[in-house]
Amino acid sequence: MNFAVPSSAAPSLDLTLSILRAAAEETRLRILALLADGELSVSDLTDILGQSQPRISRHLKLLAEAGLVERHREGAWAFFRLTDRGAAARTLRPMLDGLNRSDPLLLDDRTRLEAVRAQRSHAAQAFFSRLAPEWDRLRSLHAPEHVVEDSVLEALGDKPIVNLLDLGTGTGRMLQLLAPRASRTVGLDASHAMLSVARANLENAGLSRIELRQGDIYAPPFPRNTFDLVIIHQVLHYLDDPARAIREAARLVAPGGRILVVDFAPHGLEFLREAQAHRRLGFASEQIAGWLEDAGLDCVANRQIAPPEKGEGQLIVSLWLGQDRRVVTDWPAIEADREVA
Repeated sequence: MNFAVPSSAAPSLDLTLSILRAAAEETRLRILALLADGELSVSDLTDILGQSQPRISRHLKLLAEAGLVERHREGAWAFFRLTDRGAAARTLRPMLDGLNRSDPLLLDDRTRLEAVRAQRSHAAQAFFSRLAPEWDRLRSLHAPEHVVEDSVLEALGDKPIVNLLDLGTGTGRMLQLLAPRASRTVGLDASHAMLSVARANLENAGLSRIELRQGDIYAPPFPRNTFDLVIIHQVLHYLDDPARAIREAARLVAPGGRILVVDFAPHGLEFLREAQAHRRLGFASEQIAGWLEDAGLDCVANRQIAPPEKGEGQLIVSLWLGQDRRVVTDWPAIEADREVA
């Protein structure tokens, strides 16, 4: 199916000139080349380019005003990334792809970028290593991760994914698994520390163009009808009001889109409340299915994944797939609207 954007969405002459003027300065072009490999903070860019923070911030402000970069906050930090939608993206990407990456200045920038990423990865893994013993204990109680991930892929099938959102992305594992199948991939988490882990993991996996956002799962900062697939993987058991989280997720689902929920079946392991801050000790199949129904989705799949050993003290992983009831009859028009936006 052809989702080509109509020619009317091409940038005007004035807009093209504005884009080229904003990029036509050495430091700004170097910034754009760096952001082509993934989002970076102001601090990252000052370290890489060896320039003062006010100067880098001024260049970023000009690029943002021209619509070439997007800014988002993550706690006290501000991250920037190339815009990937609209006329600016269609003009900018071919220009950056055509740069000679063997240019000495760009090579030096790339070397310092790798050093910044290595430092970030080390700090993230140091944080994660403190959590690892408890997480390892939890993983030992349920089916191996690769078995759960295979079930996720089987449940989703081969239906194309245009826009993917992972709510409560944690270490970013679901993003690593599904990003190669999606045109746009976004991860949301309330924790800056966990986003740092996810960012490092994604960079190590060579997935640098994924968007990571800090935000509240009860108030996700995205427009309605944005995502074809929303993932809520091992998140609901931490929440006081999981039904509300599902309702908010459903608001973001595009017509005909899907929500995939992965969590535990009901269990009696009370130690998880104290040791790992679980608020809910699992969910019955009909409970999640009911919440999906109330949010306007049909529960089209539900399966249980057996633990490694039978008996008490083990966890069953459950998977639910909700399908939006609205029918999409004109996908090309919808895609064109998204691209223009």
